[in-house]
Amino acid sequence: MLPDDAPSDLQRWRDGYRRSRTRRSTALAGASTVVFLAVVGTAIVLSPGWPRTRESFLNWEIAKDSLPDILLGLWLNLRVLVVSAVLIVIVGLGIAALRTLRGPLWFPVRALAAAYTDFFRGMPLIILLYLVGFGLPGLRLQGVPTSPVVLGTIALVLTYSAYVAEVFRAGIESVHPSQRAAARSLGLSYGQTMRRVVLPQAVRRVTPPLLNDFVALQKDVGLISVLGAFDAVRYAQIHADDTFNFTPYLVAGLLFVLLAIPTIRVADWVSLRATRRQQASGAL
Repeated sequence: MLPDDAPSDLQRWRDGYRRSRTRRSTALAGASTVVFLAVVGTAIVLSPGWPRTRESFLNWEIAKDSLPDILLGLWLNLRVLVVSAVLIVIVGLGIAALRTLRGPLWFPVRALAAAYTDFFRGMPLIILLYLVGFGLPGLRLQGVPTSPVVLGTIALVLTYSAYVAEVFRAGIESVHPSQRAAARSLGLSYGQTMRRVVLPQAVRRVTPPLLNDFVALQKDVGLISVLGAFDAVRYAQIHADDTFNFTPYLVAGLLFVLLAIPTIRVADWVSLRATRRQQASGAL
């Protein structure tokens, strides 16, 4: 005799049908991918300029020779990434908090915060790197850093803090005003309301776009090479100039891709989880 929680014959048939459909879809997707890659690969290999392109971008010996130096430079990129990410979250959250202050008394503060986000979101990062990297040392002020790594980090923080501030602001404003009112009615101050009620919900809601900004930051840390920092891109440029070959750039690019893939997968997983949570809450 079957237990009470045993699936029925109809349910077992449905489960088997779903599994067969999943296997069929997976096989079809794999086959179509293989065919597509084969067609594209054949077109590339049979193109007239393939031998020269292969030599210029896929030289195995040059790749092996340049890899140690590029990895050394990538370690600098990783350190800049960690420091920049921490500072960006702190500065961006502070600017977002200033932009959400209530009352006419805080209008000048809100206006300055809005001007900051508008300016640095509109300014191309490459131009800001030149302005900060060469403009600040040119002032010859006491205490102004001259290291290209520090100056590049400052430019990254200025730019990405503007984007992150807008993400945080959207999350803060998405929290219903009734929750603020309820917290204040319980005797919580404005700071306590933000810290205990608003920010936890806001951060949870904006985690997917924050991770996407982090992925973009992982790529842009390579731009500090324009200031002379010896990072992965700079070492790739040195080897490319020595060998008159573009393979080192491809090696550096692939390393950045490998660095970004885990974060991209985490961002996709968090986005999917948030979507399912919203669907489940809407179905209740």
